[in-house]
Amino acid sequence: MENDDNKTRTTVRIQGQTYNVVSEEQAAHVKTVAKYIDDKMDELKKRNPYLDTTKLSVLTALNIADDYLKLKRDIEGE
Repeated sequence: MENDDNKTRTTVRIQGQTYNVVSEEQAAHVKTVAKYIDDKMDELKKRNPYLDTTKLSVLTALNIADDYLKLKRDIEGE
């Protein structure tokens, strides 16, 4: 559903929780991002089954940020 600000509200599920995301991106893109995050969290949870949700979320963010910064460095040729 689109509003006057050209933003789309998309409902996604990550780790069994529902989130309503408001974004200028298309719903398909938001769902792809959410699935990527959910998959990364599943991957980490399999290796560390006793992590609580907060720690799992922080570790997932650290892993994604690490991947991003390595790719950015490679692209920029540093």
